[in-house]
Amino acid sequence: MSKPIYEIIDELPTSGMTVRALNALDFVIPGQWENIVGFENTIKTITGETDESMVQQIGERAIHLYNDKSQGYQTALWIYQKVNSAGGALGSAALANKFTESVSFLSFLNRLTPKADNLQAIDLCLKIVGEVVAYTKINGIPGDGIAEFGGAIADYGNASLMRMAALICFDGVIPLGPDFVLKVEDMVSKFQPSDLTSHPGFSYLSSFIPGTDSFGQLGFIRQSFGSIRDWMGSFVSSHSLTQNVLVSNLQRFIEVSESKLDYVAAFLDMTTNYYEHTGIQTLARSLVERAQAEI
Repeated sequence: MSKPIYEIIDELPTSGMTVRALNALDFVIPGQWENIVGFENTIKTITGETDESMVQQIGERAIHLYNDKSQGYQTALWIYQKVNSAGGALGSAALANKFTESVSFLSFLNRLTPKADNLQAIDLCLKIVGEVVAYTKINGIPGDGIAEFGGAIADYGNASLMRMAALICFDGVIPLGPDFVLKVEDMVSKFQPSDLTSHPGFSYLSSFIPGTDSFGQLGFIRQSFGSIRDWMGSFVSSHSLTQNVLVSNLQRFIEVSESKLDYVAAFLDMTTNYYEHTGIQTLARSLVERAQAEI
């Protein structure tokens, strides 16, 4: 990694499109996510420590854990970043940086190209696969980790739960509708390895997806999706999530159009990096909690 972990955490934004979009989902998981930024502030917020000496010890231990390549934290961060890149958000960072507090969606319609449903389905599945693999790396789980991940997601909270909520809302419900789980399941069942290898984001991620070849990797993708399909379906129904409900809440923070839902999804994909942002926060929490426990 080119930057130390404390610098990566220090550079997390306190405002901007990503933070605005995530704040728009507070109604879905109220009080679960706080935009904790800054290495020292993260330590103090998570541990409740006020003693500067103890804060420094925890920070030093967290840095040591991250730098130990055998622990898997660096790989997890790489996955969060690569999944984010595969979605196309980083490729449009220059455009995202031009947005100010008043953001007009309609003026950028001519720059957006909504993804076909099958591409959207692959994007969503690649994010789920990234979540499975990052979870195993952070928690030191051997093997593919699908069973462990499927059992653990019900206990997700904080930035991890927000990341999954954003995935469901921004990559599932808004572009594909509240029944996206059934749609994606049907599409995934029909995918061929060529659908993966021809996907523009697959090259970013293929090296970390388990499987000796594209056939095996497709099998892993199907299993990963299947491990949380029921949880995602239940999440949508229990929170009564619809496209109109989500767009209505987004309009409190971002100017978007209810009549252009496929473009709204493209707009969010183009201007936010919620996956990497919350991934770094998940990584930071794990490091800090483990460092505190080991001191």
